[in-house]
Amino acid sequence: MIVAIVGPTGTGKSQLSLDLVERLGADGVAAEIINADAMQLYRGMDIGTAKLGPVARRGIPHHLLDVLEPSEEASVARYQVEARALVDDILGRGAVPVLVGGSGLYVSSVIYDFQFPGTDPEVRARLEAELEAEGPGILHRRLREVDPAAAEAIGPHNGRRLVRALEVIEITGGPFGAGLPSETQLWHPTTTIGLRDERAALVERLDQRVAGMWAGGLVAEVKKLRPAGLGATASRAIGYAQALAQLDGEITAEEAMEQTAALTRRYARRQVSWFGRYRDTHWFEARDPARADAAADVVRAALSTARG
Repeated sequence: MIVAIVGPTGTGKSQLSLDLVERLGADGVAAEIINADAMQLYRGMDIGTAKLGPVARRGIPHHLLDVLEPSEEASVARYQVEARALVDDILGRGAVPVLVGGSGLYVSSVIYDFQFPGTDPEVRARLEAELEAEGPGILHRRLREVDPAAAEAIGPHNGRRLVRALEVIEITGGPFGAGLPSETQLWHPTTTIGLRDERAALVERLDQRVAGMWAGGLVAEVKKLRPAGLGATASRAIGYAQALAQLDGEITAEEAMEQTAALTRRYARRQVSWFGRYRDTHWFEARDPARADAAADVVRAALSTARG
């Protein structure tokens, strides 16, 4: 059985995963954590992604952290293969894989029965050239004309996913939604734990988180990463794009923080919508001090049922 911990950014998924694994360990049940945050795949992108450092991981095995250079492009199709291989390996050793993260498509690609459409290098190159020349806005408008639901889900700023959506539509002749995981058929039995919070409290916490990123040295982190190169995905990550613009003198630190906070709030709203579609999710309040105990009880019950 897989355990998936989901929810919008800033709700404490990483901490809950650690607490849950420790409680299972006290029961004699081994568990290991698999990262499902696309930006935490990147080495050196730590402050802006709220990545747990080695000490903070409490000695619990973590997988798919720091596996890409910032100059490389993340691929959900590649992630699916690697994450599922880890799931099978962990299950084969009698342990519980705990998938943790807020990248909705990445989570869905693992837990739901789904195969990604192929690619066409010529179509992809043409769309990427258009993205480079014109920016994501024109691609978003085009996608909105042919697949409004996909345009709404992706948003107007994620150029790489806009390119992929238009590529799939051109290749298949159908809507991109047909090329997204359907939250119906599970790949493996999965127990999903969701964290949520009321909007005002979440917005306040996200704003504080952005301020903490700048105070914690995000701009210095980006400056250090820059000489080796940041690819299209890394350079457009929320917070990192704004820090790059600040370093280039295009915006002030205050403007960079304001833009990052606004984009983070928008991203959290999309996460709420995405994970809200997951059926049979056990939802807990982010600020509930008993959430780890309650989540552990849910997982214990599911394990007991799975083992007959």
